[in-house]
Amino acid sequence: MFTAFSTALSGLSASAIAVDAIGNNLANLNTAGYKATGVQFQDLMSQTLGAGTDNNDVGQGVGPCGIVRNFSQGAIQTTGGAFDAAIQGDGFFVVHDQANQTLFTRAGNFSLDTNGNLVTASGENVQGWSATNGVVNASGAVGNINVPVGALIPATATTNMSMDVNLDSRAAVGAVITAPVEVIDSQGGTHVLTASFTKTAANAWTYAVTIPAADLTSGTGSIVTGSLAFGANGQLTTPAVTANPALAISGLADGAANMAIAWNLYNPAGTGRLTQFAQTSGLSSSTQDGSAAGQITSISLSDGGLVVARYSNGQQATVAQLAVATVRNPETLKAVGNNNLQATVATAPPAVGGSGSGGRGKVVGGAIEASTVDIAHEFTELITMQRTYQANSRVITTNDEMLQETLNIKR
Repeated sequence: MFTAFSTALSGLSASAIAVDAIGNNLANLNTAGYKATGVQFQDLMSQTLGAGTDNNDVGQGVGPCGIVRNFSQGAIQTTGGAFDAAIQGDGFFVVHDQANQTLFTRAGNFSLDTNGNLVTASGENVQGWSATNGVVNASGAVGNINVPVGALIPATATTNMSMDVNLDSRAAVGAVITAPVEVIDSQGGTHVLTASFTKTAANAWTYAVTIPAADLTSGTGSIVTGSLAFGANGQLTTPAVTANPALAISGLADGAANMAIAWNLYNPAGTGRLTQFAQTSGLSSSTQDGSAAGQITSISLSDGGLVVARYSNGQQATVAQLAVATVRNPETLKAVGNNNLQATVATAPPAVGGSGSGGRGKVVGGAIEASTVDIAHEFTELITMQRTYQANSRVITTNDEMLQETLNIKR
């Protein structure tokens, strides 16, 4: 009879622990990347009543045998945050705390600290790979992701240019059409080249490309001259597809390196960019592959866990990539607070790699994974545990009444 008290007390204790877990889940209903937990129970060592069969065992109560974390996929909520990220599928973000311990998290509400390090909401350093010339080697060792805030991207000199120009077939012999195109030198300086087209006969034109003499230390500014021929259909026939004019510019007044520019008269399909139709002459578009020096204007996380920097010159480049780790038995990870999990002696070695590789989930930029707590399920469990607690309380009350009756027998 006295054993019933301790048995019921174990039920009260187990129910209280379950209510604590439910309360913690409800408290983290809106915690990014939080995985709901549940308590598993086991019966305690039994006692044997009498001798004979094996069916005379009476249990000693119940006790918790472990906390189970629900690693199911949480809802992906788009936030638009520049440094927010969520994992769609298996895996964890890898972070290092102040003691340089490796931790894992599903919470992707990251930010930049004053030193340009990508950190979690509680200050742990996010791990990944830094890019070299915009290329990430995800097979190397991971390290802290540091964004070079305020860094300059050097200028890139123009090496290729093109212009789409129509030369009016109705123009008189001697008519001159001009078209400008801006190019960039090795120091980021800009120069306006002018292409002049002069009609010499039906379907025949000459061209001359010049640069302002003021842009040079000496010379008249003439760069290249040549002839153009068009077929009866108005398409360019001369120069040939493989004979693009080469523009050589030397002696720039700003001290930049000499320039060698290929003027691409044909598109990749082999169709001439210069045409001769019975329409008004004019330049419709021009392109060149140079860029001026630029400074970082914005940084953000994109899909795939890529950290992308955008520059004032219109260029953009990948500066880093987030690492994703998969663990074969994530249920062995230990919660250490701040949305972080830590490996234990029972945890399989984590496999670290890039987003979407080796069975890893895909990193979604500008989004956060919501908590996996189901409020309806938690309230149902709360009611169940409340009734369990009441039932065990009734056992204690009933056992006390029986004991009192036993004591009253001798009166």
